[in-house]
This record gives sequence, structure tokens and C-alpha cells, in this order.
Amino acid sequence: MTMSTKTTDWLLDGDPAVRWQVERDLLGAPDAVWQATRARVATEGFGAALLAAQDPDGQWAGGAHFPAGFFDTAEAQGATQPWTATSWSLNQLREWGVDAGALGDTAERLDRNCRWEYDDMPFWGGEVDVCINAFTLANGAWLGADVSRLVAWFPEHRLADGGWNCEAEEGDSVRSSFHSTLNALRGMLSYEVSTGDTSLREARHAGEEYLLRRRLLYRESTGERVGGFVEHFVYPARHQYSALTALDHLREAAIVDGTEPDERISDAVELVRAARRPDGTWMQGAPLAGRTWFDVDAPEGEPSRWLTLIGTRVLDWVDRS
Repeated sequence: MTMSTKTTDWLLDGDPAVRWQVERDLLGAPDAVWQATRARVATEGFGAALLAAQDPDGQWAGGAHFPAGFFDTAEAQGATQPWTATSWSLNQLREWGVDAGALGDTAERLDRNCRWEYDDMPFWGGEVDVCINAFTLANGAWLGADVSRLVAWFPEHRLADGGWNCEAEEGDSVRSSFHSTLNALRGMLSYEVSTGDTSLREARHAGEEYLLRRRLLYRESTGERVGGFVEHFVYPARHQYSALTALDHLREAAIVDGTEPDERISDAVELVRAARRPDGTWMQGAPLAGRTWFDVDAPEGEPSRWLTLIGTRVLDWVDRS
């Protein structure tokens, strides 16, 4: 399906964080064009607003993974994760394409001032949760922090089936999970792209093989299709797995590795293709509950620029091959 001029114009009319990726990934614009748009992310729109919310000590909302004082509030009793603290804010800025230089000495300030809520551990050393460590590995590599502990951590904590599971650290599981494994893979790939260090590539490939054996959708134990989360397409996806986020990772990994799409993604591709509307857009799913700094995409049930960008580049990648 060829995207209409109207849909393309609508995408280009979005925030610079969306626009530069549309220019690069969908339109094949010259490097100078999309790079100029990308440079605007730190000074306009979403990127500028989130940078302005940073605390003087380098944190956001006064905490590493949760806002300061969160566990003493009624909000914590509802078990709803806020999305305003430091790790989540760094994730968004990095994924939006903000240049690390725009954050100045943030890495050093966080090294001095930010500790994990778990055991008061130093920020750039990570903690015990796979997803948190994946975010920290990617964010630290982007900002030039010392993440050597985490570079060693991921191969050491890979499970026998090839992936990762946050619950394994508490002794609650010996099987990998879709969510934890994808977050680990995304963190390791981002580390490799930022640093050029390929030492985690073998572990990453093993984790990707784990997802491919499951064809991105199915239980390894029974072959049954997993729950509805695989078809819950939403932006921001935060930590949550879906067929779309998995395919977008595999697309980026294939570009880095110089490989073609694996045939085992076909069922997931058809799931994404089926969600595409006749005008070439994808609809926003139910947003993940929790406090945010501000909205960055459409309300539920309306066309999503972010999902349309991601879905289109995934299908373009597959169809070109």
C-alpha cells in the first residue's frame, strides 16, 4: 500500500521528533535534511519541553525510576507506574533523537545525585531488574557514562532458553519473557549503535533467536498464541512488548547487522498489516496508565503519528525484501 500524500503531509506536520524519522525512514530524504530536523528536537516541541522539566541535580521528578516520595503517596497504593522519573524521561529523549550534547553534564550529575530505589544502588551501575538495566545501558552509552558493569551483566543473566526475565532475579521464573527479552535486546542494540562495541552482539543474537523461535507471538511451551498484549499497539509503549515493537527492533537490528528479514516473522507482520487502515494510518491503542509530563500522541481510538511511522517503516522493510 502506498501512503497517500495527505497522510504523508499529516506525518510531516507532527513534532520534530516524529518528522525527522519520517524524512529518514519513509521518504529517504538526504542526510542533511533529516539531520537538520533532528537538531530541532532539543529546542522545539516534545524534546524541549522534557528537557525543561529536568531538575538542577540532573534528575527528573526527583527520582531514578519513580518520582521522589512516590511510595508514601496514595498513587503508590494503586500500583500505577508514573512515567515522569529519570529513567523514563531519558528513554524518551534518546528515542526522540535528542543529541547527547543537549543534556550537558547530565551523566555526571546523575552519577553524583541519583540512586536507584532498589537498595540505593548507584544509577549508572544499574540494579537487578532486566528492563531497568536495559534502559540504563542504552541511556548511559548515549550520554557517555561508564556502563561497563551492565555490559558484563547481560550475558551473565541470560537464561538457558536464550532470553531474559525480570522475575528470574527474584527466583520466580526460569523461563524468559517477551517483555524482558525485547527490552534487553533494545538496550543492547542501542549500546552497540552508540559505542560501536560489538561485544554484546552474541547475547543479542541469542535473544533475538528466542523471539524468532516463538515467531514473535506464540508460547514456546505449547505453541499457543499469547495474550492480547502482542496486538496492543500503543505509543509510548514504555516497557511493553507488542508484535509492532518487536518487528521494529528486528528491522533496526537487520540494518546494523546487514541481514534480511527472517521468515519466522511472517505471522507478526500480517498482524501489523491487518491493523493498518485504508488511509495508511494505525489507530492509537489504550495508553498505559500512569502520570506523564504531557501527551505525545493521539488519544485512544484516533490515528497515531507514532504508530503510523513505526508501522509503515516495518512494512516497508519487509516488503522491500
